Amino acid sequence: MNLYLSGPSSKLLKAAIQITGSKSESNRSLLLRALYSNVTISNISNSDDAEVMEKGLKISKGIVDIHHAGTAMRFLTGYFASQESKEVVLTGSQRMTERPVKVLVDALRNLGADIEYEKNDGYPPIRIKGKKLKNHSVSLPADISSQYISSLLLIAPSLEKGLELNLIGKITSVPYIKMTLALLNEIGVETSFDGNTIIVTPTTSVEPTSLVVESDWSSASYFYSIVALSAVGTVIKLSAYKRNSLQGDSVLSEIYQKLGVYTVFEENTIILSKTADLKPGNLNLELSDAPDIAQTIAVTCFGLGIGCHLTGLHTLKIKETDRLEALDIELSKLGASISVTDKALTLEPTENITADVAIDTYNDHRMAMAFAPLAMKTTIIVNDAEVVSKSYPDYWKDLKQLQFSVKEL
Repeated sequence: MNLYLSGPSSKLLKAAIQITGSKSESNRSLLLRALYSNVTISNISNSDDAEVMEKGLKISKGIVDIHHAGTAMRFLTGYFASQESKEVVLTGSQRMTERPVKVLVDALRNLGADIEYEKNDGYPPIRIKGKKLKNHSVSLPADISSQYISSLLLIAPSLEKGLELNLIGKITSVPYIKMTLALLNEIGVETSFDGNTIIVTPTTSVEPTSLVVESDWSSASYFYSIVALSAVGTVIKLSAYKRNSLQGDSVLSEIYQKLGVYTVFEENTIILSKTADLKPGNLNLELSDAPDIAQTIAVTCFGLGIGCHLTGLHTLKIKETDRLEALDIELSKLGASISVTDKALTLEPTENITADVAIDTYNDHRMAMAFAPLAMKTTIIVNDAEVVSKSYPDYWKDLKQLQFSVKEL
């Protein structure tokens, strides 16, 4: 499905939108519920990723196909490795078979796991024969995807001796690690995070606990972009959000204030207001703690005609696509002057945006959603637009609520 997008006739927007639960929190909570049956969850994400995670956790033998869901691949690898009597082959889409799992598999093997590669060494599909993991100490490079680390932490309380995890080097995506630990604490598991060492205490049972999943801050980023590209006086309300969020992408409220978007927390709602037409000469950001919002920020800056230099993006190379390469290609089509390395992006200021460009999405939900706000400035085409279902199935419907014209080609 390819969509032709144009923005609302008035650039002064007023709307209130309910956003689905965070898939990051949902998938962590679903795994904890699988380990401890008296954990309940509300406001689970309606995304494809959460759906395949929930289905995968119910399988004991045979093929578990998680399609494009990288989080599910990492989390289910740890889960099945620690579950006695379960034997599965964990696989996914063609792109998933190109995304490395070796660091996680090696760590689990060091704990005693029985995991074999079905085809290419270091990559899915993998065959996992669940067993009791008797070792309790393991080391990992600290600059890898935090999902590898969280996969180990989530199963840690169910291990006989718990887990001591030593991270070597500078840690990437710390907020996601802290999110995992906070959820463990919420169900009654004791943890410590001191320097580069994380300890999780073994826990055989927990008290009945209800986990409430906060709405997704990554999804909120696209509305921050829309507000930044709108007229002064625009107000968009998003729910349901917490002032003390577990999600690293909540840093959006600070970043977008530099672009004239002011955030107010009111009960379980964030109110985004365009207060001024701010155009800093160049936006310099280090995003190693929140790399998933890099695409949104780069596109916003391009739409505003300002430059940016974004660093800390090394994990974007192994996402649903090579996101840095994809940004380079697609922004260049629109007339941007952009350069990327393996961990950074630099965009030069430009006032000209080419109309009616077809944006390729590379099976990456964030490519589709990050580029859509540019319809505030020009008409664009989004190819394979249904990819948004991976994290935000209602995205196009919610843009229509803002009076965007969304037409299928």
